[in-house]
Amino acid sequence: MKSYIKDYPRPQFVRTDWQKLNGTWDFAFDDDNQGEINHWETNFPKQLEICVPFSYETKLSGIQDEAIHENVWYQRTIEVDADKLLGNKLIIHFEGCDYLTKVIINGKLAGSHVGGYTRFSVDITNLVHAGQNILTVKVEDHPDQEQPRGKQRWEPYNFGCWYVQTTGIWKTVWMEYVSKNAIAGIKMTPDIKNSRLELNVDIDSESFGPELTLEAEISYNDILVSHIETPMMTKQFVTEMNVFSTAVDEWGIKKWSPVHPELYDITLSLYRNGEICDTVSSYFGMRDIRIDNSNILLNGEPIYQRLILDQGYWQNSHLTPPSEEALIEDIDKIAELGYNGLRMHQKVEDERFLYWCDVKGMLVWCESPSTYVFSDKAVHQFTEQWIEIVKQHYNHPSIITWTPFNESWGISQVKTDHSQQHFTEAIYHLTKAVDKNRPVIVNDGWEHTVSDIITLHDYEENGKTFYERYSAFTAKILSAEIYHSGSKSTLADGYTYKGQPVIISEYGGIAFNNESSGWGYGNKVATKEDFINRFDDITTSIKQLPFICGYCYTQVTDVQQEINGLMDIDRNYKVDPKKVKEINERSLGLWKQSKIRLE
Repeated sequence: MKSYIKDYPRPQFVRTDWQKLNGTWDFAFDDDNQGEINHWETNFPKQLEICVPFSYETKLSGIQDEAIHENVWYQRTIEVDADKLLGNKLIIHFEGCDYLTKVIINGKLAGSHVGGYTRFSVDITNLVHAGQNILTVKVEDHPDQEQPRGKQRWEPYNFGCWYVQTTGIWKTVWMEYVSKNAIAGIKMTPDIKNSRLELNVDIDSESFGPELTLEAEISYNDILVSHIETPMMTKQFVTEMNVFSTAVDEWGIKKWSPVHPELYDITLSLYRNGEICDTVSSYFGMRDIRIDNSNILLNGEPIYQRLILDQGYWQNSHLTPPSEEALIEDIDKIAELGYNGLRMHQKVEDERFLYWCDVKGMLVWCESPSTYVFSDKAVHQFTEQWIEIVKQHYNHPSIITWTPFNESWGISQVKTDHSQQHFTEAIYHLTKAVDKNRPVIVNDGWEHTVSDIITLHDYEENGKTFYERYSAFTAKILSAEIYHSGSKSTLADGYTYKGQPVIISEYGGIAFNNESSGWGYGNKVATKEDFINRFDDITTSIKQLPFICGYCYTQVTDVQQEINGLMDIDRNYKVDPKKVKEINERSLGLWKQSKIRLE
């Protein structure tokens, strides 16, 4: 896209003048939590150096200490340009810092943020001066099951499918000078039926009136599609922009899909008295995702989702991608394996990853990291942070599903407990209030309350057994009259199946790595041939079931003690990707045949 800048951390809201703050910082553990008492912000006890954005637990951080340290400190200098500061604000952005972060400038608190998976920004204008300034960051991260933590362990050692924790800064830190008259945010909603883009723009300014003007321009491959100019009388502007152009396409618009991931450029500029104040570049995709009885429709056509579970871990950097190229490699390899989408599991991935999913046409399910207890504190933290996630990633066309809960984690009594059921319903409706269009899967796997799609997790390793279970007992499984996968009910008590689409959103998980101990689901296989045979057997059994409209295989890569990836942790294929691709891409024809038989 025209807005693209390599390594730019916020690719859907781009300004060209920015400075990355990654690299070597001073670092200290504060196990006795004495740093604030002893004013480490002005008397920093340099213990170590760390390479930001890698957390201290990782090899690439330069420290690689996997023990739990609940309080950590960072410090470095930043250079402030007096000319750029004149008439502007200086903003520092943290793409991800886990969990309670305090940002201190020249010994004074500038701001704080709670949460580990979303971007936050701090205005430091009034605390800096020209030349060198001291940036200090204190982070508190406890092994607390009430905070959304995803797959981060809360015990001293790995267990089950939980891995080494991630503490502190783990995504890019950067800063930019922003005009005091600035574009603060944009929300873009495609309307294919009317060939329009609903545009919602927030403005940050000291005053509003006819002297403040917003200009927006949409283009496709440098062909001008639409242009508007409007005075900004209030801080928010909502309009619809035309996207129809026969110069772009004989049918008027280019639609985004996995096969044709067409994207439009959009540029917004803000003027005061005819002088440019701020320019932001972005992009969007014209696509429609909706539910039609038992089908999921993309741009009005049923789509069979061939997904793979992606946990986004790397050997030497854990949750942090080692580079932008590593993100691109993962997407390319997922496509090479014959998948048209992925379920980003218990993690909110780097936004550059979502950019490349947009560009390359990879469908994405966006999922919240889970809490693991139910309490007032957990409800508050989860709700606030989940809505942050949805708002922050709303504009990505690749995201087609929101998944706030997984396998009743954090809501362990949701099957019978009315309080937990009400919580899931509240999250569903809050999500719909922010995004009226995308499907929401409230509790992926089982014990659904209100949900646009019914998803089932089933790690049965025998294809015949799987097929017979679901073909013979479909109605009873979907009505929760009998359990699926041996022990789990499809629905929570008091809820009924209402004809929603059904997806097997976790299956497979075949353990295969003869050079590493570890676990997967079912019996471990010993050879490549055994792996392919079992993968084919179970995948083919799923796609022969007419009421199922997609699946999600577990998983892309091995992760620490889990050895059930199609690749190892270093992204080496375990089996021939062409064979996996052929099995996956057989799915559509078999599914269509089974649908015809059903009808």
